[in-house]
Amino acid sequence: MRRARTVVLVAAAVGLLTRMLIAANKPGPADVHIFRGFAVAVARYGPIRIYEQPLPGLPVYNHPPLAGWMLLGLNELSELGIPFGSLIRAPASIADFCCALLVFEIVRRRRSSGAAVACGVGVALSPVLIATSGYHGNTDAVAITFALAAAHLLVDRKAPLAAGLAAALSISVKFIPVVTLPALFVVALRAGRPALLRFTAAFTALIALVWGPVLATVPQHLEENVLEYAGGDHRLWGIVRFADLAGLPDSFITFVQGDGHFLFVLACVAAGVWLALLRPAQLPVVVAFTMGLLLLLSTASALQYLTWAAAGLFVIGFWEGAAYSCLLGLTALLGYMGRSAVRWSETVMHLGEAGWAVLAVGLACGVRAILAATPSAPAPPCAAGPAPLTAPRASRPAGSPLR
Repeated sequence: MRRARTVVLVAAAVGLLTRMLIAANKPGPADVHIFRGFAVAVARYGPIRIYEQPLPGLPVYNHPPLAGWMLLGLNELSELGIPFGSLIRAPASIADFCCALLVFEIVRRRRSSGAAVACGVGVALSPVLIATSGYHGNTDAVAITFALAAAHLLVDRKAPLAAGLAAALSISVKFIPVVTLPALFVVALRAGRPALLRFTAAFTALIALVWGPVLATVPQHLEENVLEYAGGDHRLWGIVRFADLAGLPDSFITFVQGDGHFLFVLACVAAGVWLALLRPAQLPVVVAFTMGLLLLLSTASALQYLTWAAAGLFVIGFWEGAAYSCLLGLTALLGYMGRSAVRWSETVMHLGEAGWAVLAVGLACGVRAILAATPSAPAPPCAAGPAPLTAPRASRPAGSPLR
């Protein structure tokens, strides 16, 4: 196991170095410059009052409160002479480094050590994650890492206090992992009153600390900018893309991208809760599935959103993660090429359609693997993975359900 961890650690270090070299030598998409504008505005108005400012020339500031404090710190570092373009892509790149090690720990408790190494290395060297973290930046990878960490800490490490903190951090960096919270609370409840109280106390305390000042000062602006943000109105990905190709009425597409998108969010929440109730020991896989389902049903489109499912599909299975990472990595690569910051050409959109189908198949494999696991046993892989590096140890199954 020590040798296996070393292999993943080396791959994660190589992946981090690759990402940081890209960040240091490539200007990145428009988000790099937008975040620079946000950082300057946060330094001027503060991480709390930023939500009520008009910010001419910049899009709506739709990031949770912790992101504002991060931008404030990055702005201070940039004034020391460190290029902001490298700084803004460092959090996501470091998150991928940590996520590779995290995925290894999650998978090794459920499958062979060889499969765990392959999945950890897959995250570290994932083409789509290298593109979205090293080139694009943003905070999606950070949020996903904290969400997976919360599930791992709660079920595999039996650490509900730390799990509550990780869950709060995940939605404080970017709000998208909110769909995983009900499943986390369901499993904490099933773990018994002490675990539920510790998880809830840690989660509530950190949420009060990070979100409290903004909720008390500018609640309406926070609701409009962050909680009700539905993404853009482009027709480039998934359900909206297919509806447009099918010639469905504009009124339907407008509804789906407007108030209707909450129905898809509720579907993700319901699926996660259902699976968590049936197989609480598989909570990390359930969280991975839920984030992937959110991308599958997303009515918004952005290349950095591809991050949502990349690491999680490696939790589901190596081949599912590898197929997604390679195909959507090519999609991101082509989308970032050219003079424009992000270019959804016809080729990119067709690759996105194929990637959507690969994601759907991977999620179906995830459901099958979760349901195939008995309540007290690890989930089997959907398809045969790489051979183990060493013979499996004879020990009690890890990841047994909490009692």
